[in-house]
Amino acid sequence: MTEMDEARDALDRQQTVEITTTGRRSGRPSRIETWRYRAAGRYWLTGSPGARDWYANLVANQAFTIHLKDRDLLVHGRLVTDPTERATILGEIVPGLDWAGSLESWLEGSPLVEIEF
Repeated sequence: MTEMDEARDALDRQQTVEITTTGRRSGRPSRIETWRYRAAGRYWLTGSPGARDWYANLVANQAFTIHLKDRDLLVHGRLVTDPTERATILGEIVPGLDWAGSLESWLEGSPLVEIEF
């Protein structure tokens, strides 16, 4: 098994993760806990509708770190703004979240970032 396969396996086992982004104004590391999602065979970061500092940081600098129990992964975030792609991915994620509210609200106001290795 390659190192990348091991990293993917580790990410599969852990939905709650911590990420460290680079502050868009301060340039300092900013670490938070969040959830990762899996849809269309890939990994994503998103959240309920609203502004997120982690997302604003990724808009400025897409490189970030995912901290798992047994390793840190240096990754890249691909910001997803295309309405069709957002509808496809969020349409797979949101219905499985009993607390999420409407898909339409997520499409209008939630960040969506693909985690790229």
